[in-house]
Amino acid sequence: MLKLEQNIKERVYQVYLTITHRLSESQAMAILAILVGLCAGVGAFIFNTLLHTITHLLTSWTPEDQAQWLYLVYPAIGIILATLFVKHIVKDGISEGVTRVLYAMSRNDSRIKGHNTWTSIVGGATTIGFGGSVGPEAPIVLTGAAIGSNIGKLARLNYKNITLLLCCGAGAAVAAVFKAPITGVVFVLEILMLDITSKSIIPLLMASMTATIISLSLHGFSPIYAVSLTDSDMFQVAQVPLFALLGCFCGVMAYYFTSVNSKVGGFYKTIKEQWRKWLYAGLSLGILIFIFPPLYGEGHGSFSSLMNGDTSELFNNTLFYSFSDADWFLIIYLIAIMLFKVVAMATTNAAGGVGGTFAPSLFVGAFAGASLAVICRAIFGWEISITSFTLAGMAGVMSGVMKAPLTAIFLIAELSNGYGLFIPLMIVSCISFAVNYGLDRDSIYTKQLRMRGELLTHDKDSSAFVFLRLDQLMETDFIRLRESITLGDVVNIISNARRNIFPVVDNQDKLLGVVQLDDLRHDMFDRDKWGKSIMHYMIQPPDKILEHEMIQSIMPRFEQSNTWMLPVVDKENHYLGFIAKSQILNAYREALVNVSQAD
Repeated sequence: MLKLEQNIKERVYQVYLTITHRLSESQAMAILAILVGLCAGVGAFIFNTLLHTITHLLTSWTPEDQAQWLYLVYPAIGIILATLFVKHIVKDGISEGVTRVLYAMSRNDSRIKGHNTWTSIVGGATTIGFGGSVGPEAPIVLTGAAIGSNIGKLARLNYKNITLLLCCGAGAAVAAVFKAPITGVVFVLEILMLDITSKSIIPLLMASMTATIISLSLHGFSPIYAVSLTDSDMFQVAQVPLFALLGCFCGVMAYYFTSVNSKVGGFYKTIKEQWRKWLYAGLSLGILIFIFPPLYGEGHGSFSSLMNGDTSELFNNTLFYSFSDADWFLIIYLIAIMLFKVVAMATTNAAGGVGGTFAPSLFVGAFAGASLAVICRAIFGWEISITSFTLAGMAGVMSGVMKAPLTAIFLIAELSNGYGLFIPLMIVSCISFAVNYGLDRDSIYTKQLRMRGELLTHDKDSSAFVFLRLDQLMETDFIRLRESITLGDVVNIISNARRNIFPVVDNQDKLLGVVQLDDLRHDMFDRDKWGKSIMHYMIQPPDKILEHEMIQSIMPRFEQSNTWMLPVVDKENHYLGFIAKSQILNAYREALVNVSQAD
């Protein structure tokens, strides 16, 4: 089977060479980008078709007024099925799609496993179709990125070009799922942090354009959310203070979003038994969705209602329908849904579901904007457009959560054809970004990667360090000395040694100190002193490096200790090897060349 696979890959590569042998690198990359966009567009269509099929099968067989009882069990079933699929069929993690793409770019030479071209589609559609309160974007982004990465591997491209195709696939997937080509491009530039050059922007544009054409051909040309802006919905200069206030509110909500997501995820990590995770998630999601049906699935129906200024539909088939005309209850209801949506999303993902945070951030933003509009109407009697504040709120929370204001602005404009609200979208997104950045500099995708030193940025100097790994740079060809040996023993050892420093370890290989050849020279030719214990010459190293430390944190230690070589140990102080400053600098220069986009 493996040989057959290798033969197929070799034949594909030969076909690629035949087609492109007369083309320049830029022309070949343009063709590959179109192919990636085509595959990503088809992948997005398959995902949406599977998702809607599952949702239809689960909800069409029972009367709508009785479906609420099914919400108690459907989400738990979806999470269980997704977990079993990942554990027994995929046997690899597929959640946190965007974070996995960023990790692949920084730590895995932009190589993503082939199964990710389809497994995220199945896992995401199952989770969301059964009512998991997450979005489809992360699975489809991972799918598109995997398509680009694997096409790059088949063509045997270098790291730079595989990364470009990976980004083309991710951008194309976003463009296809939202019918938003500009958003796909901006998403890659802001979130995946691909540098803008003539050789990168053209393939990215072509991939996003191709995927969008496929999506429009298969799904029609109407925007995902059909919003008709009236004169009362248009931007008014007098509303600038209110939009600024909404921006501040969205920034705080974005911080709530990421904080609760982190805490809920941390809570579920403490639970060892998978069945307990299913139990807790099933109960909490079932109860939340039973009380607040808008939390079911993606929540696109709730988006549409608020964007069209209709709040009454949110109460359909709920326990609170009789209160739908009371402004005070509407405010409480909107805020409660907004807050609990984050809990439902985090619970779905933490318990084993597969989904993203795009749609939940839009959901929370929509309810944040609508809440402020309803409060202004009910308390102050102002004629505030729920539609415009809903759209602006969606952009605001998304901007803060993802640290991507341009992506948020263009996404909402393209989703709704709401280009007449560009100024409010800019005001709210920028203020939300600034407020949230002051509270937390990382996005929901980058926090863990930055803490582990695995995050690529537009700063090439910092990005070069991301590619350096301590275990790969560590040198281990040093002769270990036991604490019981003498100077005479070391003299015999030195005759075969290539190094001028020796680690001294005990019987458990724990580092006791180091011996330097320069410290032995005075006595090593005096046979009368050969009986001295080597411990007499041992010194303590100026510092020790732990085995999983980030290279960025190691470099200042060399300067502080005024040395060029430091020992590496594990947490129990077992000796592992040495790391040299010169080795890091040489590797850094090579990595800097690799991450540079300039020829």
